[in-house]
Amino acid sequence: MKFNNVRLLVKDYKKCFEFYTEKLGLEAAWDLGGCYASFKVAEGIEGLAIFVSDLMAPAVGNADKSQPSGYREKMMISFEVENVDESYKALLAKGVAFINEPVDMPGWGMRVVHLRDPEENLIELFTPLENFE
Repeated sequence: MKFNNVRLLVKDYKKCFEFYTEKLGLEAAWDLGGCYASFKVAEGIEGLAIFVSDLMAPAVGNADKSQPSGYREKMMISFEVENVDESYKALLAKGVAFINEPVDMPGWGMRVVHLRDPEENLIELFTPLENFE
């Protein structure tokens, strides 16, 4: 088995595509006609994708169900950045709303900040703490 990507199933493809490319600055590796895109998450590596939920639902037999909302997250996208505080300020300047401000989490060995994409998916930006053992 070979890992390919984490695919977020979204309702508003355009809004999500613009968020990941224009706000977070990820480079799109694929953009297939407004229904599927994959993004480069490291040099030459695709690891995150978005796909229109209404196109996936019939394939797995749940076209009659709605997407969950109002629940605790079951997943999170985590990106390591060079400097959490600088990334936080740069994204604030682009209009990105954050859940919290950068904070050291010594037990985790990192400095973190959290935000959500347009479909409420939880995203963490982190920088390892230098003296973490």
